[in-house]
Amino acid sequence: MSALRDAQGPFFGEFGGRFMPESLIAAIDELTACYESAKVDPAFHAEFAELLRSYAGRPSPITEVPRFAAHAGGARIFLKREDLNHTGAH
Repeated sequence: MSALRDAQGPFFGEFGGRFMPESLIAAIDELTACYESAKVDPAFHAEFAELLRSYAGRPSPITEVPRFAAHAGGARIFLKREDLNHTGAH
C-alpha cells in the first residue's frame, strides 16, 4: 500500500489528476485557494444568498392557482414559477 499524501483533495494515480498545461497550474492553484477561503467565509455565503435572491431570482416564487384548484377538485395547488428566474428555466 502506498503512503497517503498530506495535501487535500481527490488524487487519481501517479500525477494526482491534474491534466492541464503547466502554464495554467499557478492560476488553478490561485483559484483553489480562493475557493477554499470563500467556502468557509460567512460574508461570502451572505453575499451569494443575496445575489441568488436579487439577481438570479432565487428562490423562485410559488404562486397559488385557486381557479385551477377548483377545477381540479378543490386541493390547494401551487405553481413553482421557474420561468421567472432571470437566468432561464433549464
